[in-house]
Amino acid sequence: MSEQSKDSTDYIYDPAELADFISNANSQYQKLIEQLMSRQGMSDPSLSVLSDVSESFQKMSEQLAVNPMVVYEEQMNLWKNQIQLWQNVARQMLGETVEPVVEPAKDDRRFSDVDWAENALFDFIKQSYLLFARSVFNVVHNIEGLSPHAQQTVDFHSRQFVNAMSPSNFVATNPEVLRRTFETKGRNLIQGMTQLVEDLKSSRDGLNVAMTDRTAFKPGENVASTPGEVVYQNDLMQLIQYKPSTEKVFKTPLLIVPPWINKYYILDLRESNSLVKWLVDQGHTVFIVSWVNPGPSLRDKGFENYMLEGPLEAIDAIEQATGEKEVNIISYCIGGTLTASTLAYMAAKNDKRVKSATYMATLQDFTDPGEIGVFINEATLAGIERQLDRDGYLDGRAMAFSFNLLRENDLFWSFFINNYLKGERPAAFDLLYWNTDSTNMPAAMHKFYLRNMYLENNLIKPGGITLNETPIDLSKIKTPVYFVSTIQDHIAKWTSTYKGAQVHSGPVKFVLSGSGHIAGIVNPPTKEKYGYWTNDKLADTPDAWFAGAEKHAGSWWPNWQEWSTSNKYADPKTMVAAREPGAGKLDVIEAAPGTYATLRIVDVLKAEAVAGADDSSDSEKKAAAN
Repeated sequence: MSEQSKDSTDYIYDPAELADFISNANSQYQKLIEQLMSRQGMSDPSLSVLSDVSESFQKMSEQLAVNPMVVYEEQMNLWKNQIQLWQNVARQMLGETVEPVVEPAKDDRRFSDVDWAENALFDFIKQSYLLFARSVFNVVHNIEGLSPHAQQTVDFHSRQFVNAMSPSNFVATNPEVLRRTFETKGRNLIQGMTQLVEDLKSSRDGLNVAMTDRTAFKPGENVASTPGEVVYQNDLMQLIQYKPSTEKVFKTPLLIVPPWINKYYILDLRESNSLVKWLVDQGHTVFIVSWVNPGPSLRDKGFENYMLEGPLEAIDAIEQATGEKEVNIISYCIGGTLTASTLAYMAAKNDKRVKSATYMATLQDFTDPGEIGVFINEATLAGIERQLDRDGYLDGRAMAFSFNLLRENDLFWSFFINNYLKGERPAAFDLLYWNTDSTNMPAAMHKFYLRNMYLENNLIKPGGITLNETPIDLSKIKTPVYFVSTIQDHIAKWTSTYKGAQVHSGPVKFVLSGSGHIAGIVNPPTKEKYGYWTNDKLADTPDAWFAGAEKHAGSWWPNWQEWSTSNKYADPKTMVAAREPGAGKLDVIEAAPGTYATLRIVDVLKAEAVAGADDSSDSEKKAAAN
């Protein structure tokens, strides 16, 4: 191994040091076992997923039995490559320079340490693993006769297994971890075990690996720090009005409807990349919905409640705050799905208060929802619904774990190695702080959303969904809309979001940004990253649209600003004096980011548990008195 400059005696413990090490190791091991033993058995959703996986792999086995040549040919290729690898090792031992049989992908950071290439043993381990991984994927991808869902399930879980077996994930086969273990005399492993115990305590239905130093951030100070005030609130949301930074502002206010799967401040992380701050600086009067982090007490809040108590109440509140009846809306992810549903509802009611709408990375047609679809089928959904009925909410930490598995090497295993094997603490990173600040889902809402959107794809069907006793139809939306999607999005595939753009009957502009679900949206002009594509013609297919699209450098944000101000949507010719929060008919409740944005899942559940205990105590006292 490289960097072995220390004498081997440097790693010898004296008796007292060894006793202390053994004591610490035993203590942490006992805590880890206690933590694992205290965890509940597999949840209903986990059991349902396991059943679905077993069924899919059984179908794969049946297809392989019909066509065994798929496995046979791949076994022969693997055997041939393994022989070549052994020959290369022998030649290396004789001092020859040889070309590798297989190399990791350029973006595969698991094998970036120098010893994976320069140390013959670890190079052999790496290449053996890569050959094995390639063979598994070749077999899985060449199976015929599986349903689309079964194929997706087999692909996804095969990838999870193969990546979990990477030699980089084990102490004895990771050269960087071995060096660290020698240098610290094993203390990295003790520190890692301590971190694992802590992470298990804060996890639910999986392992939420710590991704950042949570103590380094505080909403309202170094994240979610754009000045503003909460001017309205109800059970489901607080409405924040931001303080103006220009003397004049556009007449029509701007309402942002973010997703409620995470906190709103992904759009206001820090001043340099805050969409909120940028919009304020462009002269918009900006309001944003900050969704509640719900507990069991809100179990009956459904999707239509999110519409009625979200965008619709927000529009009413904005009129009180500014005197303006009309608004422009920007929405993101599931917030966009809600906005589309709201616009269809308003169209059915002949309500024209929304002058324009923007959808950022938003699915409206769920025919192809991307990899998250691996968790969506009748059997799995039944398990989720049983747990929702029992608990009254979906724990956001469980959802975060599932989403992290969509990018397991980057969002799980890299932190697993860093935290538990190297024994290092994660660095402070605001984006990952936000990513770990999860929110719960009310039972009624989540059941409706999963079944009507993902499973049955009812939103795209005229009259397929009824909200507040009103059937809705997206094709009735005549509001001018701006769609922006991202080319590498694994949550809302741009080819799927494009189908939603084709349904609206009003003016539609579709823009495609570089990068993924977050980086492609939160892409400030000052960074000059990623670029974006435009095509004024909405072609029949996404591929046809892209073929005729023009690539532009930099951020899509100025393109949106030009769209919104070059027509009547934002009333560019009618500027008014800047509006201060609290100057209208709504009083200031508290400073942004507000209470809803700062409540974490553990705080919510603890508070509801205390409230439940108090209610029980009151009931017992009343019963005793009677």
